[in-house]
Amino acid sequence: MLVSEKRKEPKRRKLRYAEYYDMTDTFDNLYAQSQNGKVFIGLMEIITSDENMKLAYRSIKRNTGSHTAGVDGRTVKDLEKLDIEDFCKIIRKKLQWYEPQPVKRVEIPKPNGKMRPLGIPTLWDRVVQQCILQVLDPICEAKFHERSNGFRPNRSAENALAQSYYLAQVCKLPYVVDIDIKGFFDNVDHSKLVRQMWALGIRDKKLICIIKAMLKAPIMMPDGSSVNPTKGTPQGGILSPLLSNIVLNELDWWIDSQWIGFPTHKEYKTTLNPNGSLNQGGKFLALKGRSLKEMYMVRYADDFKIFCRDRTAADKTFWAVKLWLKDRLKLEISDEKSKVTNLKKQYTEFLGFKLRLIPKRKKYVIESRICDKAGEHITNTLIKGLVIIKHSKNHLERFAAITRYNSIVWGIHNYYCIATDISVDVSPIAYRVNTRIKHSFNRVVKKTGSNKLGRYMAKQYGNSNQIRYINGLAVAPIGYVRTCNPMHKPRKINKYTPEGRATIHQSLRVDVKTIRQMMRAPPPKRSIEYCDNRLSLYSAQYGKCAITERKLEVDEVHCHHKLPAHLGGTDQYANLVIVHVEVHRLIHCTDTQTINYYLSRLRISPAMLKKINKLREVCRLQSIAL
Repeated sequence: MLVSEKRKEPKRRKLRYAEYYDMTDTFDNLYAQSQNGKVFIGLMEIITSDENMKLAYRSIKRNTGSHTAGVDGRTVKDLEKLDIEDFCKIIRKKLQWYEPQPVKRVEIPKPNGKMRPLGIPTLWDRVVQQCILQVLDPICEAKFHERSNGFRPNRSAENALAQSYYLAQVCKLPYVVDIDIKGFFDNVDHSKLVRQMWALGIRDKKLICIIKAMLKAPIMMPDGSSVNPTKGTPQGGILSPLLSNIVLNELDWWIDSQWIGFPTHKEYKTTLNPNGSLNQGGKFLALKGRSLKEMYMVRYADDFKIFCRDRTAADKTFWAVKLWLKDRLKLEISDEKSKVTNLKKQYTEFLGFKLRLIPKRKKYVIESRICDKAGEHITNTLIKGLVIIKHSKNHLERFAAITRYNSIVWGIHNYYCIATDISVDVSPIAYRVNTRIKHSFNRVVKKTGSNKLGRYMAKQYGNSNQIRYINGLAVAPIGYVRTCNPMHKPRKINKYTPEGRATIHQSLRVDVKTIRQMMRAPPPKRSIEYCDNRLSLYSAQYGKCAITERKLEVDEVHCHHKLPAHLGGTDQYANLVIVHVEVHRLIHCTDTQTINYYLSRLRISPAMLKKINKLREVCRLQSIAL
């Protein structure tokens, strides 16, 4: 049986990037000041700093969407060639009097067969949005509610499900208020959003004007027509998830104020839970004598549930929330999809799962399963993957198709393994998929194969007898999975405090001063891609020369192109390597006397010379003999 690995690697990419560009302390200060209620009026200075703009490029280029073009047809490939100084100048010039380009409207299919509209800004507008997001995120993170889980650092759908399980089963709250907001992203009120940002302490007027311009950017429709929006935040924009959380943050705290945050005049005892949180059981007992509606909310983006103890409170909560959304946020709810559900009698759907309470040993426990639509979508996706495998023309195409199919299976297992009845749900899916494998690959499917299982496959499925091999290539079994408990986000984890980062991230193992000196003094007339990859390589090589393995000081660092530019080489990470400045000269040197000088000076061993000759061979230079 498979127990899905829920542990994450100790380092996080975005935290590492902030260290490269010396923005960690800045973000920490913004977070701490926001917690203390500071009003921010000078944010544009931070947004337009060289370090923040370089960090934005680093984050953008790692995003898979960076290769999707907007209306101008540009992708991240067009930015890579820019001189690093020119890149910063262009962004500053754009932000002086910001006029966003039109947003490209595209539609992607949803699992229910409908289409989801996405707005794709141009690449330059995405870079600007990323610059703003990096500065606003720590400010807003300090003000967001604990039970808001979507589009936030170190939070996930798993945390939202864990909170739901806890409220339904442990807190014994069987009534759920399901609220479905009609087209939330398309109906956000711009004026209300600006007032909410102002209330959070974001009062830099130039920044607010820039965000208002982003919200009103024309939308280029698929038929070529242009629409000027008066409301809504386009899905697909980098800043849109944060703005959506700002809109619904007011709802989070209003629901909190109705019960959890309601003041009580009675004295009550307070204790600490094992995880360090405050036990509010005494306060809730004091509140129960009041005519209040007991309610607890769990939210992931615009999808949220409100848990209540009895039907009367749930019905009142339903109407109160419906009216509040209409009056305060100008949002309508879908009457067909919004309802009050008794979990002891019916399922409620949340984030692709369906939940209910079932009797067990004189109490009710949570039962969670893959919802019907998601199960059908999974089956269809896997069968389409098998069709692609079947129509592969050669071994290389088949290998790529099976690798993609396996990654889909792994993703399904890692996401849905927190369902209590996951094994029951994947059984009919596995039956249909295995039947298709048997009929489509009858002659080539085997129970054993010639190729070795990859590290992940061996670790996760090595003990399974359900693995099948198509032309010797292992296919991950969809039916081989076991449930595991969803985990709450540990309270200590925080991206914007040194103590919180220590639990999830290993600090740089290189001298931080050196890497920041390199960042602030890039080589002249070099592309932003080259300068960015130079920092990554220095960190990846732990500040050592790739040939001699000696520690390098700032003035000794040289970045060598394995395939030189005049032979078609690029500034991509794979084409670069960090070496000592004199080693770099030796790699390119053609004069025998100079070569002998550096061989003696650097004390080049046979093993080092072998590495050097490999690099010289790529440069089409003659090998050096000792």
